[in-house]
Parts: sequence; C-alpha cells; structure tokens
Amino acid sequence: MQGMENIAVLHTKVEIKGTCSPRFSAVREAFAHNLDSGQDIGASVAVFVEGEPVVDLWGGHFDGTYTRPFAHDTIVQCYSSTKTITALCALFLADRGAIDLDAPVARYWPEFAANGKGGIAIRQVLGHTAGLCGWDVPMTFCDLYDWEKATTLLARQAPLWEPGRTSGYHGFTQGPIIGEVIRRVTGKTMGTFLAEAIAAPLGVAGQFYIGTPAEADDRVSLLIQGSVQDHPNGNRLHDLSLYNPHPTPQDTWALEWRRAELGGMGGHGNARGIATLQSLLACGEANGKRLMSDAGRTRALEPQSDGVDLVIGVPCRWGMGFSMETAYLPGVPAGARAGWWAGNGGSMSYIDLDARMAIGYTPNRWISGPHEQDRSRRVIQAAYESLAL
Repeated sequence: MQGMENIAVLHTKVEIKGTCSPRFSAVREAFAHNLDSGQDIGASVAVFVEGEPVVDLWGGHFDGTYTRPFAHDTIVQCYSSTKTITALCALFLADRGAIDLDAPVARYWPEFAANGKGGIAIRQVLGHTAGLCGWDVPMTFCDLYDWEKATTLLARQAPLWEPGRTSGYHGFTQGPIIGEVIRRVTGKTMGTFLAEAIAAPLGVAGQFYIGTPAEADDRVSLLIQGSVQDHPNGNRLHDLSLYNPHPTPQDTWALEWRRAELGGMGGHGNARGIATLQSLLACGEANGKRLMSDAGRTRALEPQSDGVDLVIGVPCRWGMGFSMETAYLPGVPAGARAGWWAGNGGSMSYIDLDARMAIGYTPNRWISGPHEQDRSRRVIQAAYESLAL
C-alpha cells in the first residue's frame, strides 16, 4: 500500500510536547512526521509498556484555525476505537465474576431472548457473530440517543443470519447490547461504570469518556474532514451496520452525539486514556494499579471467528472486541498475541500481550479510504522498532 508520504504536502515543524523515553525516539519521529507533513493537524500518541508510559506525546493544533494548540488534555471523537473500551468493560466485569462471557445475553437481559436470540452469548456480541450487525428498521440519530428505544428494538429483532456462524461487523449495535448487559448487572450505564470502576482508579477519568460531560466540552477537538465521505455499497448487511444512520464527522460535532453513551463508536478521548485503559489487557495493570488477572485479560484474544466478514467484506479474525488480523500492521512479529481496532477517520487502540504493550492514537484530522490508518500504522511500526533495541 502506498502511503500518504507520496502525496505532495507542505512540510513544517510542528511543536510536540510530552515525554518520550530515548529508547522510543522512533515513535516521536513517526509522530512528528505525521504532523510536519500535514497528514495530521493535531493528535496525541501514547505507548505503555508493563503498565507504564514510555511515550506520552501531543502536538499540532486544536482546530482548523491553526491558532489553538492541541493540549495534554485535549480529547477527540474516536469512532470505533470505542469498541475496544466497551470490550474492556465487559472483560473487566467477567474477570470479577459479575458476568459470564459464555452465557446468553438473555441471562442478564431476559427480553433479549425474543425472536430466536435466547442462545446468543455475550462473547458472540463482542466477536461480531451475534447476527445483529444493525437495526432492521430505519434509525435516526435521535433514535440512537434514545437508549430505551435503541435497546428495545434490538431485543425484539430477529438475527440477520445464524448466530455464531460467521462474523458481520456490529458497527453501532455492539455498544447498546453490551451496555444494556452492564446496566442490568451493575445498575450503572456503561459510561458511568467505565468512569467509576476503571478510569478513575487508573487516574484517567477525564481522558476517555463514553458519554462526554458538559465540563469537558471545551477540551473536545472537533474532527476536521480531510477526505471524501464513504457511501453505501448495496450490501444490505454493510449498509444496515454502517449507514443506518451514517455519522459524518460533522454529525459528531453535535452535543447530543457527545452526551449519548454510544459504546460502538461515540467515545471521546486521547491517546493517554486509551493506552492507560488498554494496559489492563496488555499486562493487567497501569500506573501501579493492578485491576485484572492474567486469565481475565487474555480472554480479549480468545478467537470468535475467522473468515470473510459479512459486513466489511474482507477476512477477519475476531477476538472479543479486537481484531487479531495483524498482517495489515507493519512491524508486528509473526504469531504475536496482539489485537487492535481502529476508529473511522484514524484513531487506534492496540494491545500486545507478549510485549505487554498498549498503544493509543487520536488524531483530529478525519481521513477515510486507503490512507485512513497510515498514521497509526507508522506509529505501531516505530514502537516495535524501539522494542527491538
């Protein structure tokens, strides 16, 4: 794949702040390239190894006026990188025995058993094999924001294919299904549970939200569109999953979007928040706080499906909330116990259980198409180059 480095851009020197271990200077260089080349406007990158930060950098500009700096506490809309945080919440609860990932969703949410869904397991929802990649009725953004309506419709709906047979990317629906299980078990919404049970103990309650509070509004860097919009492709499952409705970068500017607890693609955060949280899966701890067992965290990479995804249309090896297709990512050692998922536009959440490493990347320049993940792929490659030193 040709990278965006082959596209003519105006190179400038953009200020970068934060900390970076000398051993990981290649990550700083990759990050600087993304900003200096204009591929990014503002962004943050973080790499944690053994639960401690070896890279925590931010730089560039907060918005398209190029007048306000991207700060240490700036947060951005992360789209589907949010799914990895949703998965973390479920895995965290399972590690404590509060839920059984192999149990039917209906054990905790009895209404979900309607229309032949009584046997769908939580792990199948996390692995995109539940047959519920989208709602089978037209949905508006207001419908998404209405938790009761969104979950009730899913509870009533029949699977769109035989559950467990193969995967079909659950673009929006993974969030409300897992979120409702969490609500039934804990009595808290997923955003509240994340903040209170996981993010606050790790010291990053203000660095990643599912449902962003008003007090954080002035820290939200709105996505800046940097490429043309995607379009429906006529594949019914693809279009139900990703275009019913379809959020443009501009749609995510709405306060209603920001406040809604959209666990499939509505999280707002920065790289430090992602890497800190995902260190629980990479090694069980972060910032000196051990919150997960080895048995519990490694379930993230327990295989759920391996084949052509019915929605995405390409081969996918799904774990629980993470793709295990790492050949797409340069520098990842063959056979590494690693998982990742990226957000529409460019964000990234990455874990390597062997290297005990977690990586977060959050840009504010929204890029779609073949170059969408060039920036994060470059950072991942630099991280592995650094580990080899």
